[in-house]
Amino acid sequence: MSSTASPSENGRPADDVDVIKAEIEATREELGRTVDELSARLDVPARARESAYRARDTAVETYRESPPLVIGAAAALVGLVVGMVILRRKRANRRRQR
Repeated sequence: MSSTASPSENGRPADDVDVIKAEIEATREELGRTVDELSARLDVPARARESAYRARDTAVETYRESPPLVIGAAAALVGLVVGMVILRRKRANRRRQR
């Protein structure tokens, strides 16, 4: 018999043992990546910070592209909020007068 693989202690060729060890190592690496990915997904504070940074970067980029548009939108938002506050106060005053 002219086999290039020498038998190991359990009767299997040594190449099979090496293949099995390589498969085990690959499985460990894959499991490690999976655990890391799951940990990142479950890290809520880090995900919230990342979302806040993305929103800030988007706002800054939008402002850089068209400052008048952003300033106009901010002014409209402030006007809307002020209008809502005034409207609520008027309604509250009418209720008190009744």
